[in-house]
Amino acid sequence: MTKMIPTDNAAFLNAFGMIVGGDTGLNASARRVEIVRIAQSTSGSDVDYVAEEVPIALVYNGISHAVMMATPAQLEEFGIGFSLAEGIVADLSEIYGIEVTEGCRGGKNIELTIASENFWKLKEYRRSMTGRTGCGICGVESLEGAVRPTPRVPFTQTFDLQHYERALNYLHEIEELGRLTGATHAAAWVNVDGSLAGGAEDVGRHVALDKLLGLRAKQGWTEGALVISSRASYEMVQKAAMTGVEIIFAVSAPTALAIEVAQKAGITLAAFCRRGRANVYTHPERLIGLGEQA
Repeated sequence: MTKMIPTDNAAFLNAFGMIVGGDTGLNASARRVEIVRIAQSTSGSDVDYVAEEVPIALVYNGISHAVMMATPAQLEEFGIGFSLAEGIVADLSEIYGIEVTEGCRGGKNIELTIASENFWKLKEYRRSMTGRTGCGICGVESLEGAVRPTPRVPFTQTFDLQHYERALNYLHEIEELGRLTGATHAAAWVNVDGSLAGGAEDVGRHVALDKLLGLRAKQGWTEGALVISSRASYEMVQKAAMTGVEIIFAVSAPTALAIEVAQKAGITLAAFCRRGRANVYTHPERLIGLGEQA
């Protein structure tokens, strides 16, 4: 089946910083490439758009801490969200400055200045994560560092399931780059009234979540639920717990460890979320109207 590319829609393509009919800009999230398209009984030359994936170095007080492969957009939010989700800082007040600069091989540096106390703790508990797409705990230096202590979130949030399907639909709305390339994951923050607060997308599901958590911290969003287009792995739940997220809706499957962590952390975890159905694995008491839905 062929993917339809709206090459005549200049406004849509320019939303990604792309020059229609020419090369992409340095900060573009997508790139135009020539292809040979095979469709049913015909074939021929055509063009397609693919998501950019570049190395992103997270640098704290001048020292490189991790390199992740990611889409070069919302990088300030990525730096903030990564710092919070990894426990490098507890809140935004411990980040004194953040700047995105050019890196080698077409990559980017996210240079953060953090409090001295946080920096020394980071040096003691350093994770060397030269990662692949969506890399998670693959680069930790010991098994003890792979599964970290998880804080328990408070019980302050509820979510009315009358807004459930609308919340899932926001993922498609957020995935503008995904609609163009078919290559991204999305994460959305949905307010308690069912409205969309905002979202982020990336080629890696962990990075998409970090970007969303950074955006959430910058905007001060606290009430609501997290919706993700991917599976609910251990690290996705861990990142949510570290930033105080109480409710997660995941489109795909959970892992056994993710369910265990969500249970202990007090997080409401629902997965296999589709129109008209979902599996709630932990703490269903936050979901209003659950009996009616069942």
